[in-house]
Amino acid sequence: MKKIIIAIDGHSSCGKSTMAKDLARRLGYIYVDTGAMYRAVTLYALRNQLFCADGTIKTDELEARMKDIQISFRLNEQTGRPDTYLNGELVENDIRTMEVSSHVSPIATLAFVRSAMVAQQQRMGEEKGIVMDGRDIGTVVFPNAELKIFVTASAEVRAQRRYDELKQKGMEADYDEILKNVQERDYIDSHREVSPLRKADDAIELDNSHMTIAEQNEWLMREVQKVSQ
Repeated sequence: MKKIIIAIDGHSSCGKSTMAKDLARRLGYIYVDTGAMYRAVTLYALRNQLFCADGTIKTDELEARMKDIQISFRLNEQTGRPDTYLNGELVENDIRTMEVSSHVSPIATLAFVRSAMVAQQQRMGEEKGIVMDGRDIGTVVFPNAELKIFVTASAEVRAQRRYDELKQKGMEADYDEILKNVQERDYIDSHREVSPLRKADDAIELDNSHMTIAEQNEWLMREVQKVSQ
C-alpha cells in the first residue's frame, strides 16, 4: 500500500482524535492532533496572562510571542499514543481541562495563530504517511489529501463522551456546562472568518453517533484500502 495523507475533520468532541490515533497506529503512520496544537497555544496564553478579565485576548502580545511557541508530539510508550509537548514540556493533561476548552475557540479564530499552526502542520506532512485531524485539514492544510473524512455526531452524544472522558481522568465535570460549551464551539467554529469548519467537497461524511469504536475502525480501514492500493 502506498503512503497517503489522511485528513479527518469534524465537530468538537466527536472522537476525531481517538479515531485518528487508532488509525495511525494500525497503519504505522504519524499522527498529528491539530486540536491539541490550538489547545497548547491557549494554555500558553492562559499561563502568560494574555487574556483580559472580560475574556478577550491580548492579540498584539500573543502575536509577538507566536515565534516562541513550538508544539511537538512524542510517542507515549505506555499508551502507544502520542502526547502533546509545548516548548518541550509535556502538557497532554493540562490542555484537556474545561478552562482551556472554554478559551480555545477564540484563539483558533485568530489568523496569525492559524497561519503559524498550519505552517507547522504542513512541515509535519511533507513525507506523507500521516493522519491529521482538526477543523480545516481537508480544506486548508492538505486540500490535496488522498483521503478526507468529515466526522459528526449529535451535540448531546458529544457532550456525554466529553463528560465520561473527564470523569475517567478523575476530573470535575458538569454535563450541562459541557453541552453548552460544545454548542458554543460548534457555532464559533462554523462562523469564524478564517478557515471556518466545513466539509470539503470531496470528503466522506461519517456520523458516528451510534457507532462503536470497533465499527468506526472497520469503516475507516475500508476507506483507506480504497485509495491506497
